[in-house]
Amino acid sequence: MKVKVCGMKYIENMEAVAALEPDYLGFIFWEPSKRYSTGKLPSLPLSIKRVGVFVDASIDEILEKLIQVPLDLIQLHGKETAQFCAELKEELQRLEKAHQKTKGTYKIIKAFSVGTTFTFEKLTPYESCCDYFLFDTKGPLPGGNGFTFDWHLMSSYTSDIPFFLSGGIGLANIPELSEFLASPLAQKCHAIDVNSKFEISPGLKNTKDLQIFINKLRKEN
Repeated sequence: MKVKVCGMKYIENMEAVAALEPDYLGFIFWEPSKRYSTGKLPSLPLSIKRVGVFVDASIDEILEKLIQVPLDLIQLHGKETAQFCAELKEELQRLEKAHQKTKGTYKIIKAFSVGTTFTFEKLTPYESCCDYFLFDTKGPLPGGNGFTFDWHLMSSYTSDIPFFLSGGIGLANIPELSEFLASPLAQKCHAIDVNSKFEISPGLKNTKDLQIFINKLRKEN
C-alpha cells in the first residue's frame, strides 16, 4: 500500500520524512493554510512523487507553480468542476509537449469531502479527466480537519479510478485501517494520505510516529 504524507512545510523536516521513503509528499499551495508551502523543496529521491495541493486556484496559477516547482501530481482540493479538470488536463498536456516530457507526466487528483452521506454518482463526469480521486473528511477546512469519515461508505464506490484515502488517519487507526484494506471496500484504494495526526505543529511532522505507521502499513498490507 502506498503512503502520501501531506502538508510538508519545512526543508529539514521534508528531508527527514523523505528518508522514511513514502511514495508521495504533498505541498499545500493554498495561502490561508497553516501548512502553506513557499515552494522551496530539497532534492528528493526520484521514487518520491511530489504533489501540489491547490484550492480553487486558476489554471494559470497552477501552471505558473508547475514552472517554479518540480511537481508530479496536481491535487485539486476545492470546488473545481469536471470542466475545469478537463481544461487543466489539456493545458498540462500542452506543457508536457512544450517541455518534451512524456505524455501523462503530470497526473490530476480530485479531492472530495465526505460527510455522513455522499453521492458517488457525482464522480462520473470527472472520470475522463482525473487520474485519481481522494476522499477526505468533510469539515470546516478543505483538508487537515483531523478526523475520519465512515469508510463503510466506500461500499458504494463503483468507479475504476483508483483513490487516496484521507482524513484524520493516525497510529490509533491502524487496526481499523488494516481491516478496511483487507476488505473488498478497498479494492481501488491506491494510497493512504496522512497529515495532521502526525504533526508536532502545523507542517512539522513527527518522523518517529510516521516510521511506525509506514512500517506497520507495509508489513500488514
